[in-house]
Amino acid sequence: MNLTIKDQTFQLHSLGGLFWQEKSLLLISDVHLGKVSHFRKFGAAVPRKAVHKNFVLLDMLVSDFQPFQICFLGDLFHSSLNKEWELFENWVAKTPSEIILVAGNHDIIAPEKFQQLHIPIFPELVIDGFLLTHHPEEREDHFTFCGHIHPAVKLQGFGRQQLKLPCFFKSNNQMILPAFGQFTGTHALTPTQEDEVFVIVEDSVVKV
Repeated sequence: MNLTIKDQTFQLHSLGGLFWQEKSLLLISDVHLGKVSHFRKFGAAVPRKAVHKNFVLLDMLVSDFQPFQICFLGDLFHSSLNKEWELFENWVAKTPSEIILVAGNHDIIAPEKFQQLHIPIFPELVIDGFLLTHHPEEREDHFTFCGHIHPAVKLQGFGRQQLKLPCFFKSNNQMILPAFGQFTGTHALTPTQEDEVFVIVEDSVVKV
């Protein structure tokens, strides 16, 4: 699904990424790499193959858009270093796109580790009137792309059935991206009449 914002074109992907066509820039938020290994370390019954799932999905997203740049909008890693860092190093080495990180509250790994991979870290970025940040923030004369919330909405079905689906949550001057990472959980938001909600349903993005 394509959206036009401030005369720029953005494509919403069912894996949770957002592609800025004019800049060839792929935005991804809240991957939380290392979270599966963190859970397994403390005894959670998470399948070992789940460790690789995020990297498989990242490859699919990059393959679909072939972006010049990838910007992670915070919480790239869930916590401190674990064995998934080596997987990330390998992924960076084989990915042709330039990678940048807008730091989130979970990004506590030493900046030197990212510098070794030639990944610059920023507290925020402003590009042609668009603010790229981790935490939601509405700033005058800017349109914000952010994450952190892991947005979802509840949809009412027949009878008392309810579905909670991850979504891209757009207000007048801001869009909150869904969490990309597996096992991240979601937070249900209640839209107003002015908000636009684009839910992820299987392999599609649908406006509701």
